[in-house]
Amino acid sequence: MTQTGTPELSPEEQSRRWRALAVCLGAGAMTLLDISIVNVALPSIREGLGAGNSTIQWVVAGYALAFGIVLVPAGRLGDARSRRTVFLWGVALFTLSSAACGAAQTPMMLAAARVVQGLGGGLITPQISGFIQNLFRGPERGRAFGLFGTTIGVSTAIGPLLGGVLVHVGGDDWGWRLVFYVNVPIGILLLFLAARNLPTTDKGPKQSLDPVGVALFGAAMFLVLLPLVQGSQDSSLAQRPWWLMGVAVALLAVFVVWERRWGARGRETLLDLSLVRVQSFVLGLGVGTLYFAGFTSIFIILTLYLQEGLGYSPLEAGFSQVPFAVGSATSAWIGGRLVERFGRALVVLGLALVTAALVAIDVLVPHLDGDIGLKLAPILLVAGLGGGLVISPNVTLSLDEVAPARAGAGGGLLQTAQRVGSAIGVAIVLALFFERVRSTDGDFADALSYSLHVTIVFVALALVMGVLDLVRRVRHD
Repeated sequence: MTQTGTPELSPEEQSRRWRALAVCLGAGAMTLLDISIVNVALPSIREGLGAGNSTIQWVVAGYALAFGIVLVPAGRLGDARSRRTVFLWGVALFTLSSAACGAAQTPMMLAAARVVQGLGGGLITPQISGFIQNLFRGPERGRAFGLFGTTIGVSTAIGPLLGGVLVHVGGDDWGWRLVFYVNVPIGILLLFLAARNLPTTDKGPKQSLDPVGVALFGAAMFLVLLPLVQGSQDSSLAQRPWWLMGVAVALLAVFVVWERRWGARGRETLLDLSLVRVQSFVLGLGVGTLYFAGFTSIFIILTLYLQEGLGYSPLEAGFSQVPFAVGSATSAWIGGRLVERFGRALVVLGLALVTAALVAIDVLVPHLDGDIGLKLAPILLVAGLGGGLVISPNVTLSLDEVAPARAGAGGGLLQTAQRVGSAIGVAIVLALFFERVRSTDGDFADALSYSLHVTIVFVALALVMGVLDLVRRVRHD
């Protein structure tokens, strides 16, 4: 198979590229769903396993922590060895650990299995952007990333709905186990389809995997994320071990020095430090990090408001987020087709729509009475339409000046930044939400509005970075 994406490919080769993409997106959806699907099952897990607050926090955070740490090394491994092999190992690990999660008999078993599940997800995700970079060119690449963006937006938004359905079907005893077991048949099917449809690449000279760089970067990411996930969800931000961030910065400085020396020896480094000189990549990295800091938090605080504040069931709370999923799926598909034509302006429009929708929710929620979820539906639809124009076009534009040989590592760094952004946003927004609930004696509407201010700031900062990149591109045209 060629990797040009040009008409000289045979119809069968053209078809196989899109089948390979479908396999990648299926695996991506599976891993992304597990970021949010477990949230509505936490009360059942707490009751069924007798789990305490700290363990419950690690059930959620352990997945995100492992996922974020392994992304860049996994992307580098795919670049240096075989992207197909890494993908298959990731799906196998994710499937087995999902089964272990569902079969867990103690809270610690579940938390440990979730960490392994996060490692599997982290192996899979950077290979997806790498395959897209290598298999597609020009407008087709934009459409492929558009489908990837649709997958990200819909999977994140629909996770609570699917979790609510499974908890409802399985009941208190089995519902939370079904949340994990559902991955097993999907994973087995994906392994079969990946073995048949993912392309193999010719092996070139064996490259160093930069083990010292991997260890330094992984340790730094661990220390960045640990203060954000350590402690219960309602603990004050002041109680987090923020001093670990200083150690993380020092490790990152050592990592940069090491990478330069390792590269000076003619060895392949974990990160291509020349990426920091690619302005489109750096600004896109900032847009993705800040947007995900606000984007991920929206669903958690909205679900908490509806369930704990208004008494919605998990299923009802999940259904309330369907408009966002519909809007995101629609505009991400359209955005993938239009990104080559409108470029960064498309992302700026999307961020403006999301910002406007969040401001509208902030202004309206304190004044709404009855059927809140239904009344918020049009605003969430607008937010979804905006969000769909952000994720996939931003990935396309961030990587458009990155060499395909670095696609896995570059994509892994983008995904790592998104996961770190999500962790930062969730930690800050949740802490502020619960602090406001306590200080107002249970006024969840006020807590939602208060914490939304932070999400609005994150998305607005992403908008500023998007505008900066737009201005830069216009000046260079």
